[in-house]
Amino acid sequence: MKKIFIENLEQTRFFSYMINKGGLTPENLYQLRDYFHFRSVPTNSYLLQAGEICRYIFFVEEGLLINQTLNEKGQERIIHIAPENWILTDRSSLYFSEPSEFFIKSIEDSIVVYLHEDYNRHATELSSVYGCFVNDSLQRNIYTQEKRIQSLLSMTAKERYLAFLERYPDTTQRIPQWMIASYLGITPESLSRVRREIAGE
Repeated sequence: MKKIFIENLEQTRFFSYMINKGGLTPENLYQLRDYFHFRSVPTNSYLLQAGEICRYIFFVEEGLLINQTLNEKGQERIIHIAPENWILTDRSSLYFSEPSEFFIKSIEDSIVVYLHEDYNRHATELSSVYGCFVNDSLQRNIYTQEKRIQSLLSMTAKERYLAFLERYPDTTQRIPQWMIASYLGITPESLSRVRREIAGE
């Protein structure tokens, strides 16, 4: 993984996201330039490994990242999926300097913006609007986690897959089926049955 120089920052997804959703100004982003950088990330590269302290927030400019853990048998369990314009990190490790229990890796050749752990603090000092954005993002993250737990406990396999399609409408052909099954908490065989059932409707 190597740093890459972006000549026209204004043309990036990151720039648009931080202005349109984060409420920062172009001037703010240039003031924050020391706290983020772009990296070219080849397929199957680890941005974070279990046992490490997470020092970055990752914004997906291009490509696809996953957050996963390993069970006692060494089997992968997919926790989060992050396509373009999504943000991924290990909040517990980042904010409390605890060794991470997760792996974050690319499953496509990707371009990722590494936001330094101090980025949010400095951005909030520059813009109170961004501070509200960070707080709202945290609340949405909690809400999403609660809904995900609820789905794993109470939804059928078909309902989980339909919710997945709604949440990730453009990624089903980009993600291996076993990863989708892992994310849904079902077997690949169950996922195949669900897909056949939906196709036959």
